[in-house]
Amino acid sequence: MDNKPTTETTGFQISDFTAKPTIWETMQRDLDSKTVTKHLSLFLITVLTVSLAGASFVGFNPAPFPLALPSLSDFYRGLLFSGLLLGFLGVHEFGHYFAALYHHIKVTLPYFIPIPLGIGTVGAVIRIKQKINDTYKMFDVGVAGPLAGFVVSLGVLLYGFSTLPDPSFIQNFAGHEAVKEYVAQYGVFPDNPLQETNGKVLIVGDTLLYGLLASFFENVPPMWEMYHYPFLFAGWLGLFFTALNLTPIGQLDGGHILYSLIGFEKHKIVARIFFAVLITLGGTEAVPFIHLSLGEFSYPYGLLSWIIWGGVLMMLLRKAFRNDFEWIIPVFTASLGVTALYLFFVVGNLTTAGSLIWVVWSFFIAYFVGVEHPPALRERELDPTRKFLGWLSMAIFVLCISPNPLYLI
Repeated sequence: MDNKPTTETTGFQISDFTAKPTIWETMQRDLDSKTVTKHLSLFLITVLTVSLAGASFVGFNPAPFPLALPSLSDFYRGLLFSGLLLGFLGVHEFGHYFAALYHHIKVTLPYFIPIPLGIGTVGAVIRIKQKINDTYKMFDVGVAGPLAGFVVSLGVLLYGFSTLPDPSFIQNFAGHEAVKEYVAQYGVFPDNPLQETNGKVLIVGDTLLYGLLASFFENVPPMWEMYHYPFLFAGWLGLFFTALNLTPIGQLDGGHILYSLIGFEKHKIVARIFFAVLITLGGTEAVPFIHLSLGEFSYPYGLLSWIIWGGVLMMLLRKAFRNDFEWIIPVFTASLGVTALYLFFVVGNLTTAGSLIWVVWSFFIAYFVGVEHPPALRERELDPTRKFLGWLSMAIFVLCISPNPLYLI
């Protein structure tokens, strides 16, 4: 009689009884000194660039970053802003990281990305080294980052609102002479932005959540002065970046979440509609920008600007919708029409310059992220807790997004 062991009667494999490594064991296995040094170096460089850029926003005597160095006191204020903003980014990305480790998905540490422009960074990313083919895992990894980052940003914002100085604090900042004179005379901020003699006024776009929270506190600065306050500006940016990541398109966090909630076919339609809205917002920024850049060559009615943007719009739609002209033609027509109605009848001119963030975001999605989410091999209906967190995330997107995040008047 053959006494060799067999698994035929049970169907079990030896691997079934092998204990899976803990999160800590996985981290120890995947991380080495070279990897940690690389990620830490990028983080420290980003701290420097965000601190210098932040000093130009929240400093009392801002220097035009990166052309000049700020004073030491302004750099410290910029460093505070950097700590708040990068704290949010770190918590957001580590939310993804630990969720991936929990599901034994190969993943990198966060890469912080410094840039000597704007706010000093374009964010942080992790790289997942394998395809996630299970909607439960996809959902958990996708939702963990935005929810964790949202909690941090909300806390930063609430602390900023609860510790606001009175409006006379604006007297500490260089420039803003018209506002400072108004505050000195009336003791409150003006209801509308005052045109400064030294240039245009930068306005940060309001959001539903920010406006709601602001209504419960006194001495809240207007949106054209709030970026001087590090807790308010960092909190606003954290919530806005959370909303960007929750855009329910492609393989963004919001794309993973909504795909897991409604499935492939429905998500394909919703994602295309959202991209149509996104690219229309891009048009409201791009046409005035092109018009101002062309100067007198764009007249009458900015005709040349519309022709240029129409060409760019068609290029983006062909890429995003994979030459599906049943979608391209109606979206192209509707987008140009809505953009024209908004600029001529709501704004009333082509000289209000936006930040071009939606144009950049449209290119990023069309060429790098993709509009449609690839199908998962294993689609499972989410349990009630995950469904609640998923729809909560979609609500956060609506509450924290701003159609016009930064613009000049």
